[in-house]
Order: sequence, then structure tokens, then C-alpha cells
Amino acid sequence: MTDSWATFGADLHLDRVGGGLRSGLMEALRKAVRTGRLAPGTRLPSSRSLAADLGIARNTVADAYAELVAEGWLTARQGSGTRVARRSAPREADRAAPLSRPPRSGPAHSLKPGSPDLSAFPRAEWLKAARRALTDAPNEAFGYGDPRGRVELRTVLADYLARARGVYAAPERIVICSGFVHGLALLGRVLGQRRVREVAVEAYGLDVHWNLLTQAGLRTPCLPMDALGSRTGELAGTHGAGAVLLTPAHQFPTGVPLHPDRRAAAVDWARSTAGLILEDDYDGEFRYDRQAVGALQGLDPERVVYLGTASKSLAPGLRLGWMVLPRGMVTEVAHAKGESDWMTSAPDQLTLAEFIVSGAYDRHVRSMRLRYRRRRDQLVAALAERAPDIRVGGIAAGLHAVLELPEGSERAVIQAAARQGLALEGLARFRHRDAPAGRDALVIGYGSPPDSAWAGTLDALCRVLP
Repeated sequence: MTDSWATFGADLHLDRVGGGLRSGLMEALRKAVRTGRLAPGTRLPSSRSLAADLGIARNTVADAYAELVAEGWLTARQGSGTRVARRSAPREADRAAPLSRPPRSGPAHSLKPGSPDLSAFPRAEWLKAARRALTDAPNEAFGYGDPRGRVELRTVLADYLARARGVYAAPERIVICSGFVHGLALLGRVLGQRRVREVAVEAYGLDVHWNLLTQAGLRTPCLPMDALGSRTGELAGTHGAGAVLLTPAHQFPTGVPLHPDRRAAAVDWARSTAGLILEDDYDGEFRYDRQAVGALQGLDPERVVYLGTASKSLAPGLRLGWMVLPRGMVTEVAHAKGESDWMTSAPDQLTLAEFIVSGAYDRHVRSMRLRYRRRRDQLVAALAERAPDIRVGGIAAGLHAVLELPEGSERAVIQAAARQGLALEGLARFRHRDAPAGRDALVIGYGSPPDSAWAGTLDALCRVLP
């Protein structure tokens, strides 16, 4: 016998059933259909292919197929092959339910922050970049590579981040990760190994980030905030913090940039204590009223870890992020990544590198910058007309805005919105457990609704505002 059978048709696993070859094969096929493992319409392997896989005569399989067709379990048509009959639905009460798309549920509209407009993902340009990247990819790109990431992407990112965000970057300083959460988890592990016990965080932020640090054995004292951002001058009073997590370009969720004096104070603290600043530059490319403030990392690349992702600029589903590290941390972080998740998808990395090199990334960011600016302007205009007592806080940047509410009204507004099919998040949702109670406000994510739903979503918001 030759090995040519290994190239035949599709694979089909059948449970072993007693009896003769033909009767056993028939009963195995009936069971697979009856229990729902072979769904109606499933195409079966040819008699030649299945016979070779099972090591039996082809006529045995052909006879079994023919009898099951006569019984109504299967259908056979010229050019279409042998398939499970459409009417042969599973009959056993304990059968597994066939996989299907779940019914659509949830709110009709959502203004929760944290996501870009997914309908605007540049599919055609991404596909072009993927084709070019895969065509040019060396064979070794599909093997186990460097946990730091593909050098092609690290080289392109070093140039882009220096040009667009003022980051002092070099390919050897960059480690590619699967988004910000992955990067923060790796940093938490490294900080724990360095015997850091505390990472200061901002009074408002995401609990998933704080929880990651806590799971790494780190305490997360919070810095108080005011209209100028986090009060970084108080870092010295955190009693042993070895690092601080900041969103300096556009604080999440309050929307204020960190004042220049406080940026300098954070860097001075890091230098004087050998501490680290973890800079989350989650939406730094989207500033609408002026040129964006450069990354804090540019002030001291040896004391600041810069973290960025494609989650807001392109889509979170890509799971592509990057860390620009002090030279002394690269080996530690790469080792930590290699212990848990050896490498990020090489084809995706190569595609993003090609996407940036081709200019498609810059074009997309500029296009989305105009779209999100229009949405923010429309939000402000609608509030001025229909809810003039509501003030919009934060700078004109990013994918969300903060709407100041009358004292004591935040929860009532969110509940009223839910009754009308509109999902909202209040500012209290993002307050650190140790932070004092703050003002009532909504955090409006105007980036996520597709264009077709934006007008209706905006109208629903205005209807529930006091």
C-alpha cells in the first residue's frame, strides 16, 4: 500500500461499533447523525477516501452509503457527493445542541467607553498588507521566534513612535505583546521579581488593571486627582511605591492631560527613587483641538515604560500591543513573556508592519481622527441644544467625553437609559476603592457606535439627561 491515501478528501471520525464491517459502519454513521455530531448537510468523505482511512474495502463503504441513502439518513447527488440528509435531525433527547449564532440581545444602543468604531476597520487595506506581508515573509517567520517580537515590526514601530508620539525608541528596546493587559501582566511579574511591593495608580481608571497588579502581589495605593490630573507630587508619600501607572496624555476616564509641572514631578520622583513610570498611551493619536502632547517617555527613557496598542487606532480584536522599555528591563520582560506566552502571532505582526510602512496606518488614523472629531462636535452641539445644563468635561481628544451631572443623579440617569435600551457608564464605575467619592458624571464612549446608529444613539442619550 502506498501513502497516497493520506491526501484524500476530508477526515471523518467514527466511533467503533460491533458487528460486521458494513453493519458496524452503518450503525456508526447513524449514531453520528442521530446525536447531532454530523449536522444535516455535512459532506462525507468519498467511499474511496473513507475506505482507505478505515482500512476496509471500498465496496463495503459504497454499499453502506447506498443503504443509508435508501433509509433516508444520507443523500447522494452527482457532483455534490454524499451528504447527511437535511431531514435527518438529531433525535436523542441528550444530544448536543448544534452550534449556531446566539440570538441578539442586550441594549439597542451603547455609549460605553473603551472601543473604537469596529465597523470602520480598514478591511481592504489590511488584506492588501496581509497579502504583501505573507508573500515576502521568510519561512522562519512561521516557526517559534523571538519572544520580543518580529524585528520587522519592532523596527517600524521605533520609527513611527519617534515620529508620531515623541518616544525615544529603538528596535532592541521594544517587546511586542498581546495588548495592554498582557503587557501590564508581564510588567507586574517583573516588578514582583524585583521586590517592588507597591505600584501607585490614579484615583480613576480600570479595575482590571488594578486587579492584575494585585494578582502579581503588588499593592495599588491611589494618587488623588484634581483638574490638573494626578497629583504626582504626592508620590513620595506613598511609602514605598516602586512604580506608578499613569495615563498622562489623556487621563482615563476623566479626560484631562497631566499638567507639565506634574509630568516633571513624576520624572523627578522616578529619578530620585529609582522608580518606574508605566505610561499607558491608549489613545494619544487622537487629539482634535491641537497637536497631541508628546509621550512622557521622551523625558527619561530609562525611567519610563511606554505602552501602546492598536486597540483604539485599529481594533482590539487584533491583540497587538508594544512596550518600549528601559534597556535594563528588556531581557527580564522578554524572559517573563517566554515563560507564559512565547510569541505573538508572527503573520499579524508582519501585517501591521507592512500596514504602517505602506502609509495605510497614518491614513487610517487621520481618517478616524476626523470621524471622531465630528462625533464629539455633534455630541457637544446636541447637548447645547437639548440639555444646556450639562457640561462636557475633559479635553477634545480620544474616544470618550465626560458629561457632568447634577449631584446625586448619576445612578438614576443610568437606570433610565437602561430602560430605554441605552447602555451607559457612570464615572463612579472607574473610581479606585480607596479614592473618596467624587462628582456625578457619565463617561460617554462616542467612538463605538457605527455611523448608521450614531444619530439614534445620540438622540437616546439626550432623552434621558436631566
